[in-house]
Amino acid sequence: MLLAFMALLCFTFVAAAADVSGKWTAEIPGRGGNTQTTTFTFKASGAKLDGTVANQRGENPIAEGKVDGDKISFVQVMNFNGNEMKMTYTGVVKGDSIEFTRDNGRGPATFTAKKAQ
Repeated sequence: MLLAFMALLCFTFVAAAADVSGKWTAEIPGRGGNTQTTTFTFKASGAKLDGTVANQRGENPIAEGKVDGDKISFVQVMNFNGNEMKMTYTGVVKGDSIEFTRDNGRGPATFTAKKAQ
C-alpha cells in the first residue's frame, strides 16, 4: 500500500512540474541571423493543450495541442497570400523553460522559451 502511494505521489509531482499554462516568450532565430520575439500563451487541461502564438506578424491559434508528461506538441497554421503553411512545434518542459524544436518543412530550428513573470 505504501509503495502504491509513493508511486502515485511521484506521478502527481511529474504532472504538476510539466504544467505549461501561462505565457512564455522566446527569441526565435530567423533569416539572416535576426531574431523575432514570440509569445506563447498556453492553457493545458489534462493531455490537451490550447493557446496562441503571437509575434510581430500577429497572433495565431494553435491546433493539435498535446501534453505528454514533460513533452508538448502543437501545430501553428498560417496563411500568406492564400498559401497555407504549417509550423510543427515539439518541446520539453524544464522548470521555467521549454526547449523547442520548430519545423516548417524546410528544416528544424531550435530555441528556448522562458516563462513570463
